[in-house]
Amino acid sequence: MSAIPLTVSGVERLQKELHRLKTVERPEVINAIAEARAQGDLSENAEYDAARERQAFVEGRIKELEGTLSNAQVIDPAALDAEGKAVFGATVEIEELESGKRVAYQIVGDIEADIRENRISVSSPVARALIGKSEGDVVEVQAPAGVREYEILSVSYV
Repeated sequence: MSAIPLTVSGVERLQKELHRLKTVERPEVINAIAEARAQGDLSENAEYDAARERQAFVEGRIKELEGTLSNAQVIDPAALDAEGKAVFGATVEIEELESGKRVAYQIVGDIEADIRENRISVSSPVARALIGKSEGDVVEVQAPAGVREYEILSVSYV
């Protein structure tokens, strides 16, 4: 498996989730299975089936997180000599020139991407347009609705 780029905060989030799954979710599922077994006939026991399904999900997610973390390439943008340019891990504030709408995005790996938290994948069209650009630059992004122009207002490495 190849290296998986992650930010420092992304690694911390994944480690917390892994810890929670191992220390909270897994024991809860084991208890639920034991309680369902105690009810008798397992062939028609919906609680048992649901607990086994939940166990499969939890164990699968644990395996996925362990694989991701073991192949993680942690990139700290603050440690890079980026000279004010947008790089992996940087937070970039942009303004759409047509509407004047401002938004700040952190450029992260595919695994960390979450648009609700303004973390966009480094492989997304917006991030690809921003990488290597500096404050004051104007970038064009091909969106489904057509070409959009954005001005970079600031680049930070928090």
